[in-house]
Amino acid sequence: MQGKDSGVIVIMAKGGVGNNSEYDLVIVGAGPVGLSCGIEAQRRKLSCLILEKGCLTDAIFHFPKHMAFFSTPELLEIGEVPFVISTGKPTRQDALNYYRRVTVSYNLNVQLFERVLQIGKREGCFEITSEKMKYRAQAVVLALGFYDHPNLLNIPGEDLPKVSHYYTEPHSFYKRRVAIIGGKNSAVEAALELYRYGAEVTLIHRQSEIGQSVKYWILPDILNRIQEGSIRALLNARVTRISPEEIFVQNGSGEAQALPNDFVFALTGYHPDYDFLRSMGIAIDEESGRPQHNPATFETNVPGLYIAGCLAAGKDANKIFIENGRLHAKDIVQDISGKREHED
Repeated sequence: MQGKDSGVIVIMAKGGVGNNSEYDLVIVGAGPVGLSCGIEAQRRKLSCLILEKGCLTDAIFHFPKHMAFFSTPELLEIGEVPFVISTGKPTRQDALNYYRRVTVSYNLNVQLFERVLQIGKREGCFEITSEKMKYRAQAVVLALGFYDHPNLLNIPGEDLPKVSHYYTEPHSFYKRRVAIIGGKNSAVEAALELYRYGAEVTLIHRQSEIGQSVKYWILPDILNRIQEGSIRALLNARVTRISPEEIFVQNGSGEAQALPNDFVFALTGYHPDYDFLRSMGIAIDEESGRPQHNPATFETNVPGLYIAGCLAAGKDANKIFIENGRLHAKDIVQDISGKREHED
């Protein structure tokens, strides 16, 4: 049900502590893909609970504050709720407002700030243990995303306070010497924004050129800033060590140099929580990083346990986004519902 207090909308879950703890379906993750699965479950009259370790659409909430999506709004829509904005490209804030509105519109049963610790199967039913209680479900969908698990550099100094794997906003870096490690969209966009806010930016990329996957309207911008010397680019290079005052960079010929440095953004991508997936019995292809699953239904090698969204892409994170990941929901819930009807 919905409650209101001083004009603030509160999402009240129908399951949870002191209430029902058995469901047809439990979804882990309240991002756009997890919410899409919840909407489809509701349409098929399946009792459903969505568990989320953080806030609603937690990954989007932690995106850079001024970020704009590559996609147009209609490609981010879920549940046939129109995503209407006044500009061409939706921003992070537009998306947060939209997915909150969808959640309220469908009165989705969402439990926020409740991390799932363990999922096991017993007597044909899944047991989901969270930080707060235990639930039982006939089927489970994992819509976890990547964003909590950065690809580490595994170099000395990576754990220093001045190193972050997440970029937020530029203001505090005015007149600071900032190194950005990476050469794809997130790294390039951070480099450009920091430069425009007055940071001294060095972009360090292990490849010989900036990634061709960079958004087409941004690629000329970064190349021009590098050519004119506004942003320093060290290509075919890697950081070998980070100290409180410097970073140490080695180029392709093996020569190393120390650069004065105040802060490092290591924007080298993210990966699924493989340990968590394996703990449930899901087989992982070591080369691709993809969990074993039926590409038509997204059911894993564990019957009744499904993956949704970018988890299905494994290491190739550029293959599945909100735009196509949201479409997994219908296939997944149709398969779950069909099995339920067959059992009945």
